[in-house]
Amino acid sequence: MSNNPVIVTAGEILVEFVSHRQNCGLARVGEYSGPYPSGAPAIFLDQAARMGAATVMIGGVGNDGFGRCVLDRLEANGVGTSGVTVNDGMPTGVAFVSYYSDGNRDFIHHMTGNAADHFTAPAELFDPANAWLHVSAASLGNAKMRDVIMDLVHQVDNAGGKIICDPNARPALMDDDVVRTALAEVIERAYCLMPSTSDLGFLFPDVDEDAAVERLFAENAKILVIKRGADGITVVSGDERYDLAGHPVDEIDPTGAGDCFCGTFVSLLAQGASLETAGIQANAAGAIAVTRRGPMEGNSSPAEIADFLEQAKPETVA
Repeated sequence: MSNNPVIVTAGEILVEFVSHRQNCGLARVGEYSGPYPSGAPAIFLDQAARMGAATVMIGGVGNDGFGRCVLDRLEANGVGTSGVTVNDGMPTGVAFVSYYSDGNRDFIHHMTGNAADHFTAPAELFDPANAWLHVSAASLGNAKMRDVIMDLVHQVDNAGGKIICDPNARPALMDDDVVRTALAEVIERAYCLMPSTSDLGFLFPDVDEDAAVERLFAENAKILVIKRGADGITVVSGDERYDLAGHPVDEIDPTGAGDCFCGTFVSLLAQGASLETAGIQANAAGAIAVTRRGPMEGNSSPAEIADFLEQAKPETVA
């Protein structure tokens, strides 16, 4: 029996509708596609499971077609869904996204007061001492989710498990001192931090990248991954550092690419892969993710990643 840790996450489970028209800011009539399975924690865990990790999802969906859409996808890809609450009489959360030609996007999230934030973490669902708890920090912006997530953070950290954090800064969801305080505590307890360059700007608006990295390593973190979008990633731990260039691909939909990256990286680390191997494969997974419309549609299998890397030109490793 494997001694690998179980990867756990808690937070929003949604379906998403994507506008095919750019520069309309969700304000004009246009063609949309969906429902696509979504929610940052769910995207992350779906990819972690696809990469072979044992997983536990904690969240809520409605007893409706949207809820079945997401649960069917998670279960088909091996995600443990016994921690998902199915709510009667309460709809599944929904998000809408529209893109601009400069790459920015507008979101409307409906995840407060519906099934997305009505869930609990069942007792004895997993062993906290053998858990890697991933916190997608945008979920902390919802008070009900925050209470459940922070309780899990305390359980896992106090039992000797590991906290993994993607700061996933979304100012519209996180512009609150209570949220910032909770995020600061998660960062303080985290073993692995995976900020994007925009997250660094949100967390430390008055300092440059090197100073921000120093501040993060002044906490508990042993591994730091900086996501640079199309420019690739940097992985740092102790004396190890890997700078991996981005892969040139035709971008269709960037939503969920960071979650896919994190799911790949954490899953491989939890199964014993080296930092370099985890970084190379996660970098490829993130590139694959943006080539498909729909936030979870870009998730990939180990075989797809291997094929992508076989066809890609070598990355730059410094």
